[in-house]
Amino acid sequence: MGNASSMLTQYDIEDVQDHCNHLFTQQEIVSLYQRFCQLDRNSKGFISADEFLSVPEFAMNPLSQRLLKMVDGLNFKDFVAFLSTFSAKASAAQKIELIFKVYDSDCNGKVTFDNIMEVLRDLTGSFISDKQREEVLSQVLHEAGYTRDSLLLLNDFIKIMDHPGLKMEVEVPID
Repeated sequence: MGNASSMLTQYDIEDVQDHCNHLFTQQEIVSLYQRFCQLDRNSKGFISADEFLSVPEFAMNPLSQRLLKMVDGLNFKDFVAFLSTFSAKASAAQKIELIFKVYDSDCNGKVTFDNIMEVLRDLTGSFISDKQREEVLSQVLHEAGYTRDSLLLLNDFIKIMDHPGLKMEVEVPID
């Protein structure tokens, strides 16, 4: 199923649909397979980090280096499962789990204040100072019942992201 000369069978398509919780139609899976084969330049059956970086939108993403850890070496089924998180049909929990993995840079199943600060730094660059990032993050954690010393597991992270009182539109003063 991974090399460009092979074709997807109906069984393969249904298997991939099951693997990605039916978030893609059969036609979308065929289209994704064509794209996968284009990216898999050496027909190895998986996509390397370098091949992912050949996609300009991926390479320009400020989180691309973090995402590369998650996507390097994906076969077609896992490629589709990864992309399914970005589908409009994906659940909030699926999206939050992906975000958690981006923040959990050492893959230990826990996210710290510093992990979140690193991602915020990647996302905001020099537009916001570390002090401002720390204030905003401390406030978000506080509103959800956590502190900067909390070690967040996936369930904690989901609780924070789903917190009804969480104000996502934080005003940041520009100096």
